[in-house]
Amino acid sequence: MTTTRTSIARRSFRGIAVAAIAGATVTLSPAVASADAGGGGGTTTTVAAAPAAAPNGAAQVAVDTALAQRGDMYLYGATGPDRFDCSGLTSYAYKAAGVTIPRTSKLQSTFGTAVAKADLKPGDLVFFYSPVSHVGMYIGNGQMVHASSAGKPVAVVNLSSMPGYAGARRVV
Repeated sequence: MTTTRTSIARRSFRGIAVAAIAGATVTLSPAVASADAGGGGGTTTTVAAAPAAAPNGAAQVAVDTALAQRGDMYLYGATGPDRFDCSGLTSYAYKAAGVTIPRTSKLQSTFGTAVAKADLKPGDLVFFYSPVSHVGMYIGNGQMVHASSAGKPVAVVNLSSMPGYAGARRVV
């Protein structure tokens, strides 16, 4: 038996996309996401997603698409539409914006333009560890969305909660 699951976030995103195509004004309100605080102890904290406006339309579509995947579970090597690994999520989000980026976090870390941490804008890709082995998408206000690890859903976390910051790249 096959079942179809459409998350509330995904249905909401579809409504936003339809409204945007129709030229309507859309107001996004903060949503709550459950996320690991990054302390390694498995503690779960609640982080209210507070995305800021992206610098351009493609980055905004990528941010909105990534945020719409909150709650979808992590699966190594997955590229969506219902399961993701970290770079699968970022490549899926940018594909929705019409932008093709490399598939792996390592290759994504050399794509686009380097950005200083102090100059991050929504849509920028943020990388972790040496060598780079994890990527998330900055959404503004010190937060990022990412697919972290097995058994955890796509979630919003504070950028400062992530260990091993290795740099950032602006795709568009």
